[in-house]
Amino acid sequence: MSQSTRILLQTTIPTTEDDWSIWRFSMLKDYLASLTDEAENPLFEVTARDRQTNDEGDDPLLSTLDQSDFEQLWLFALDVGEGLTEKDRAGINAFRQRGGGILATRDHQDMGCSMCGLIDIGDVHYFNSKNPDPDQSRCDRDDPYTTYISWPNYHSGANGDYQKIMPVAPIHELLQDIEFFPAHPHEGGIGVNVNNPNARVIALGKSLVTGRDFNLIVAIEHYKDSQDQMLGRVLAHSSFHHFVDYNWDTDKGCPTFVDEAPGNGMKQERRALEDIKTYVRNAALWLAH
Repeated sequence: MSQSTRILLQTTIPTTEDDWSIWRFSMLKDYLASLTDEAENPLFEVTARDRQTNDEGDDPLLSTLDQSDFEQLWLFALDVGEGLTEKDRAGINAFRQRGGGILATRDHQDMGCSMCGLIDIGDVHYFNSKNPDPDQSRCDRDDPYTTYISWPNYHSGANGDYQKIMPVAPIHELLQDIEFFPAHPHEGGIGVNVNNPNARVIALGKSLVTGRDFNLIVAIEHYKDSQDQMLGRVLAHSSFHHFVDYNWDTDKGCPTFVDEAPGNGMKQERRALEDIKTYVRNAALWLAH
């Protein structure tokens, strides 16, 4: 029997009923856990948890993640600055330095900015008050409707609708035959430093308001650091809404602070849900190698 890859789905916020806590990622968890190989052995063993803290204020798992038997971290950074401590970031960095794969995502404005300090990941995510987009023309509001949310906030569509992605040539293996992703009214900003040869933007989205293209996914390949350690692969996404239940099926509900009207595109276009599930499978397999 083949051994399953152990995946940790992790938020940076404590469990809260009226928030985007990890239980709102149940469809992602169940789908990953359902995948099998040709012999019907499970491909992935999935653990899902919200942030917890010990007496020192650190998350006892994240701060020692390199000592765990997890092989992948899917990090949903939902905080606005205090979601990861210095020790948490050190544990995650050490995890990647031993070869662990990471999918790291956030959302608009400063959501997820506690990821600043994570190797590579903190550089490819652009925030409002930390590590802003070096292209100053992008440091302004894109979504004009939700006025209490500032840039970056690219409007790819309503929650519950889908967006047509634009793969960047050469088309990455993760995106073969994938056309649609869940949409969101205010996606965050990501990008790549031209001096980083290991990272590239692999997919773009388009704002339905301004018509501007924006970076949807950044992929970072294995590489050896200055200590000759082979770092694990990374995927950075502009929004956690690509993966949360509400954007796959609005019937799953959302926190009460979400006040934008939902769409029904994901329900009308069956291919859209199939595409994001195919991408999830591809991502989990890619990060495992």
